[in-house]
Amino acid sequence: MRPYHFLCPLSVFVLAASLALPVQAAAPVWQRLHLPVPEQQAGYDFPVYANHVLKGDLRQIREVIIVQHGIQRNGNDYYAAAMALLQASGRSQDEVLVLAPNFPGKPDVDKGFEQMPVWSVQGWTGGDAALPGTGTLAGLSSLQVLDDIAQFLADKSRLPLLKKITFAGHSGGGQLVHRYAVLNHVDESLRARGLDVQYVVANPSSYLHFTPDRLQRTGQFAPYDKTFCPAYDDYRYGMQNMVAYARGMAGKDLSQRHLQRQVTYLVGSLDTDPNHRVLDKSCAAEAQGATRFERAHAYWAYEQYLSGQSQAGKVSDKASGKFVHHYFDVQGVGHDQSKMFGSQCGVRLLFGDQATIGKQAAQCKSVQP
Repeated sequence: MRPYHFLCPLSVFVLAASLALPVQAAAPVWQRLHLPVPEQQAGYDFPVYANHVLKGDLRQIREVIIVQHGIQRNGNDYYAAAMALLQASGRSQDEVLVLAPNFPGKPDVDKGFEQMPVWSVQGWTGGDAALPGTGTLAGLSSLQVLDDIAQFLADKSRLPLLKKITFAGHSGGGQLVHRYAVLNHVDESLRARGLDVQYVVANPSSYLHFTPDRLQRTGQFAPYDKTFCPAYDDYRYGMQNMVAYARGMAGKDLSQRHLQRQVTYLVGSLDTDPNHRVLDKSCAAEAQGATRFERAHAYWAYEQYLSGQSQAGKVSDKASGKFVHHYFDVQGVGHDQSKMFGSQCGVRLLFGDQATIGKQAAQCKSVQP
């Protein structure tokens, strides 16, 4: 099956020819994906970018890579970057579906997302519900949207050869994918149906903690000082005042379940600016560290801390050498999604160990327990 391409309007070609300018490739165009909801006959529509017609023949697809944009809600850029990596990887585009969901925000009124759910500018990053009155399901969480996309893909009548789904997010998208890896309701059922499910979390501003403990300057874990930040353990940072999608789920149970899921964290070694323009600077986020790099390493230490207390599973098993969760420092890269996913470890995670890796790809340093 040939990849799904869109043609530029004829006027673009005419103008380029008249000015003797080179013709550029067509910009990505989103598709309207209809997602059914079992309890409601109508379901809802959602905008995605994809390299195959989602209403068409998907019977040759063996892997799906879902790439999640950041707070600029620029799914087109993430899709284009992922497609460039796919083309360079040597993998067949006929068997790989690249899909970039695009969560509409209030400023996106001119993008044609009529009668689709709309979120506040950053609400979708944590699983908040779509805004009321947007012509969609009441209380629709962005986490539920990912559930519905996963169920759409897992339908054997639609993708009978599908073997693997990868959720990959950077920055704000990394926040969503991280919280989805912890909270989602479908991972175990997907794996029970023979699907390999993995999550790749790159350069998020903050992480979801299962207990009130945070890494202290002493190197020990203890509850953070509430006099300095009373709400530091509220969701999206902790288990208090949980988002409706996960209400009633206990931190201990979530932690033990999370240890069984395939999660890889990537952080740029140069993502170290404490005043980065889109860095979460709330006191709850700063309780996790001053920069994304610090927060990533603090969370890895936190996972080790929780793993040592768990009887249900461990994030790593030193005796067997088996690792369930992985951490990589991407060398010489800052807050740049194309370089993070285009790094040596990023390419392997998205496209497999046999993928072709460019000579300029950033090296990755595995952070061992």
